[in-house]
Amino acid sequence: MKPKIPVYITLFVLLVVCLSSCVPEGHTVRQYGFLSGFVHGLVFVFALIGKLFGGDYGLYAVNNTGFFYWLGFIIGLGMIAGGGAASRR
Repeated sequence: MKPKIPVYITLFVLLVVCLSSCVPEGHTVRQYGFLSGFVHGLVFVFALIGKLFGGDYGLYAVNNTGFFYWLGFIIGLGMIAGGGAASRR
């Protein structure tokens, strides 16, 4: 079977982004908006696992823009959790 190089490259880039997006809590200065909320929703599971093993990772950006950060966070979290497709029988 022929290896699928683009798939492996995509998975590698996704893994690097997910692992490097977990910032220690309280180390941010700027306000986070929709896109940052989306990324934080995607990496929430990895940050939660790190937090459970004693890491100093923030699960949610405290310094955010409000509704749009929250909306991006929920959409990102829904995508990583399977969204509506996870509820099918």
